[in-house]
Amino acid sequence: MINRYNTPQMKKIWSDQNKYSTWLKVEIASTEVLCEMGLVPQKSLNIIKEKANFSIERILEIEKETRHDVIAFLTNLSENIGPDSRFIHMGMTSSDLLDTSLALQCKESALIIKKKLNIFHKILRKSAVEHRQTFQIGRSHGIHAELITFGFKLALWSEEIGRHIERWDLILQSISTGKISGAVGTYQHLDPKVEELVCERLGLKPASISSQVVQRDHHAEFLNGIGLIGATLEKIAIEIRHLQRTEVLEAEEPFKKGQKGSSAMPHKRNPIVTERITGMARLLRANAMVGLENVALWHERDISHSSVERIIIPDSTTLLDYMLDKMIYLLENLQVYPENMLRNINKTNGLIFSQEVLLFLINKGMTRENAYAIVQKNAMKVWEKNLDFKKIILQDSEVNKYLSDKDIDDLFDMKKIMKNINKVYERLNLKYGGN
Repeated sequence: MINRYNTPQMKKIWSDQNKYSTWLKVEIASTEVLCEMGLVPQKSLNIIKEKANFSIERILEIEKETRHDVIAFLTNLSENIGPDSRFIHMGMTSSDLLDTSLALQCKESALIIKKKLNIFHKILRKSAVEHRQTFQIGRSHGIHAELITFGFKLALWSEEIGRHIERWDLILQSISTGKISGAVGTYQHLDPKVEELVCERLGLKPASISSQVVQRDHHAEFLNGIGLIGATLEKIAIEIRHLQRTEVLEAEEPFKKGQKGSSAMPHKRNPIVTERITGMARLLRANAMVGLENVALWHERDISHSSVERIIIPDSTTLLDYMLDKMIYLLENLQVYPENMLRNINKTNGLIFSQEVLLFLINKGMTRENAYAIVQKNAMKVWEKNLDFKKIILQDSEVNKYLSDKDIDDLFDMKKIMKNINKVYERLNLKYGGN
């Protein structure tokens, strides 16, 4: 488990103390239900609840001999409870305890992730409104294309995070699945009603059917949901990394007082947070792949999934929690440079309005092929000789047959893109004031 990146809440969920506390919670819930059904004496339940303590050190000591963690845990409970411990784990198999407990831990971690997704979503939406009219060049293939606004880009990201929130709600329901169905899932020693009541008591839903384990498509979905969120965080991080390049410098990670960028070059301000996000997203995708590998187990179960889940589930939830923390901080404190955005817009000397000219000529009656040839001919002059596209167009006699000086001024007006961007904002229910 990657302890370095644990936030306090997530660290607690995956700690040994909480793991065994969760195991005990499941065992007590099961015993309580059996008591209510008349299968465990009330007196014994009272003794179990009073004396059911554990020691991590003792569990590990017993496990060295038994080489079975659940038996070591139950043995330690028996040492503390005494004879009434015979009613603990009655009719259950190890996976009933492990999978139901894991569901509780995954649910708890998923709720933390959901909360931070919602925070990140709100920050993106707020920033999208703030930068609605911050003009920026849109790029395709890394090349200047046409105008957008920085707010439009942020709105795009916010919608993607919004879809993750919707998906995460479904994943949260799926991963919150427990089972108390016995050795091969046939309820041979416990009625299915026990499973239903135990899961209800724990805030889980019972598996509709299980083998010895809750089927691992639930966990694969959970891990792939995490991987997909990580992919979006990487997408945002890579964009910010590009925008921070010295030649671009349209946005930049916050650089704190006393922060250093290089041991050799004092001038450096590096995109260390977004680079870290990029690397961690690779781990999340790799873990998601392992989750898919865990779906296929032998017969009613083997334990090939168990060892890796003890690593990939705590690591993936912990990493995503950390990544969301960092991206929340980054977007709240992102340095945005509108003047540099405007400088970059003007780098191609007006070429970004080439489609405006093309479509105007077509609408005036010129064939698309002829209009494209004329506009491209003038555009290539601008590329090759660093000329001003608007002036070149004004001087083109073929173009002047169709366009007046006022028409050309209108075509090269940046503000006209706001008309339909505003419509998109309205579609997204992003409230803004002004024009």
